[in-house]
Amino acid sequence: MHKTETTEKVLAAIDDIWEEELLFLKTIGSFKSTLGNEKYIQMYIKNHIEEMNLKATSFIPDPKRLSSYQNYGHVEWSYEDRPVVVGEWKTNQPKIGKSLILQGHIDVVSAEPEHLWKHDPYNPTIVGDKMYGRGIVDMKGGVAAMIYAVKALQKAGVTLGADLQIQTVIEEECTGNGALALLDKGFVADGALIPEPTTLRAMQAQVGVLWVRVKVKGSGAHVERAEKAQNAIIKAAYIIQALEEYREHINSRPKHPDFSNHPHPLNVNVGTINGGDWPSNVPSECTLEARIGFYPGENPADIQREVKEWILKATEKDTWLKETPPEVTFYGFSAPGSSHSPDLEIFDSLNNAHQLATNESVEQTAFTGTTDVRAFDEFGIPAVCYGPSGGNMHSVDEYLELDSLKILTKSIAAFILNWCKEEQPSE
Repeated sequence: MHKTETTEKVLAAIDDIWEEELLFLKTIGSFKSTLGNEKYIQMYIKNHIEEMNLKATSFIPDPKRLSSYQNYGHVEWSYEDRPVVVGEWKTNQPKIGKSLILQGHIDVVSAEPEHLWKHDPYNPTIVGDKMYGRGIVDMKGGVAAMIYAVKALQKAGVTLGADLQIQTVIEEECTGNGALALLDKGFVADGALIPEPTTLRAMQAQVGVLWVRVKVKGSGAHVERAEKAQNAIIKAAYIIQALEEYREHINSRPKHPDFSNHPHPLNVNVGTINGGDWPSNVPSECTLEARIGFYPGENPADIQREVKEWILKATEKDTWLKETPPEVTFYGFSAPGSSHSPDLEIFDSLNNAHQLATNESVEQTAFTGTTDVRAFDEFGIPAVCYGPSGGNMHSVDEYLELDSLKILTKSIAAFILNWCKEEQPSE
């Protein structure tokens, strides 16, 4: 892809509105858009999209409607006041390119413990070439880039040869149901780009992910007779050890080809543990929740059965747990993995755009987490993740490298021109 007069204008427009893009990113970064708290950032983005003269739509996902999809994640919470948003830029001319979705999630994980942060996680701060804040790299930076790539095209006076959508979704961090909701409503296209943080690499594959909950029962008592009781927290340690052994077990098996060079592609993480309510009481219950990774091509239901059997077999080593087995259930993520051929047209178009912005070919990568790409797979829409660089995702002092954000914005703009094409004015 060579620089044309149009691309030169668009890239110059990105430079012109760069400070505005940073301000937009700082603004959306200030919203504490954790699970259940996405309404106000979505309304802000919807208003911004309307100011861009795009047709904006928002609605509340219906979990019953979505429950038949393979990528649906079982929820235990309400969707009230938690909209998904889409902005449509429709062409009025005959279609000469391919339609495109730019999609990003605005939900973030908790910033706790916030007292460990050097900077307020919800007051994004620029230090040198980095912006710090919760969700800044995962993935509000990508959301800013895709919106401002479109604004740059508008500023340069471009008329696209195919329809374009900007989608901002909820629950990428726990179910993916936000992405499903928009696709189910008919907001589909010939391709999709999701600017998740990939260090400016094209994501070719990702693992599957599921969440498991294990409730361990004990036999409570006052601490003075603890030797006659059964401490549920201590018994839960058997489950945690079993999950550690499961992690080593699944990584010792033959690897999926896309992950052949990764030393440890499948992670098992105990993320929460809750038990007891008083130091002098022997706790009667302890509940732990964990995240399990598995390879593309494996059925989430099969992995659920395997995990449950593994846990229950491990409890046979303890007399109490054998007689009082834990309750094993699954919720949230039930996400199949994803793998794509690097020969797909969408990768070729992205490579051309990346070369235009960097003078280098784009590298491929396989991701040991999950993204909304899998939802697009279910609808037969080729999709790729390609986004900025940064660090400390889901951890203290998350940051985005701003140089990569500007490159990303330019790459997305070039990709849009390459994929959707430019409508030429009539003579």
